[in-house]
Amino acid sequence: MGSQGPENLVHCNPTHELHLERDRVKELLDAGTFFWLDVHDPEKADLEILRDEFAFHPLSLEDSWRFGQRPKIDDYDGYVFLVVFGASDEGDDDGLVEVHCFYSEKYLVTLHKDAAPTIDELRERYKKRDAPVDDPARLLHTVVDGLVDGFFPRLNAVDDRIDLLEEGIFRSASEDDLQAIFSMKRDLVAMRKVIAPQRDLFASVAAGVVEFPGMTDDDQRYFRDVYDHLIRIGDLVDTYRDLLTGSMDVYLSIVSNRLNSVMKQLAIIATVFLPLTFLTGFFGQNFGWMVLHVTGVGHFLVFGLGLDLAVAIGVLAMFKRWGWLSR
Repeated sequence: MGSQGPENLVHCNPTHELHLERDRVKELLDAGTFFWLDVHDPEKADLEILRDEFAFHPLSLEDSWRFGQRPKIDDYDGYVFLVVFGASDEGDDDGLVEVHCFYSEKYLVTLHKDAAPTIDELRERYKKRDAPVDDPARLLHTVVDGLVDGFFPRLNAVDDRIDLLEEGIFRSASEDDLQAIFSMKRDLVAMRKVIAPQRDLFASVAAGVVEFPGMTDDDQRYFRDVYDHLIRIGDLVDTYRDLLTGSMDVYLSIVSNRLNSVMKQLAIIATVFLPLTFLTGFFGQNFGWMVLHVTGVGHFLVFGLGLDLAVAIGVLAMFKRWGWLSR
């Protein structure tokens, strides 16, 4: 998109059978108007066109090809290379989309391997506009702000899952709850690894330490708003991590209490049978006096059954008095 209208926007996505065309790039550069070039899942041929037609520095081209980097801004002659992160689709493994941006006052080139819903939505919005981009830095802000704001719905979903998880743990803690805790903690850790450096990056932009080409004081206020959003996101990530840690402590406490309850029941059973085992063992000895005097049905009922039953009842009564049977 540029001074000639939204037709200058080029979107390249191999899955849609659209590819970066060298002639079209030359046409956009020769027109001298600002345009936005979005490349989804770039191929080696696409990067060769970027190298030849834009004359990007080899280091920035090398960084643009290698995904899995930290958020950063590199300043080159006439343009800046920017790495920013946003939230991707729910089906994505890490839930993150890494976007590499080449930005100058004449163009904005964005590259990303994962699907970026916010960029797709923004692209469609600008296609419907029949007006040129009069402030390129504002467009860059809109792209970055859309990526950053994409974290809020993801974090709201995490908040709802934590509430449901806590209720499920209190009802009946299971291994599925523990797996859910670890899964969400992994997602939050991955999110925090990009949020913290990205927050520091835009702190330098908000403070005026780093400037984008053509950025005005008013544009800087907009990027300061992005920095504020990143602070909020970072705080939410830390808060949810603490909540998950607390949920794990509650889970372990409930499991420990269950184990203690089982051990107490086993201890009660073992204690009840301990005197009974002693009595049966004692009267089972072949002493001469016992063989001669403990005889008949009466002795069997008194010593064989009555004494054991009385001891068991006495032990249970003692446990009840101490409150062991009610806990």
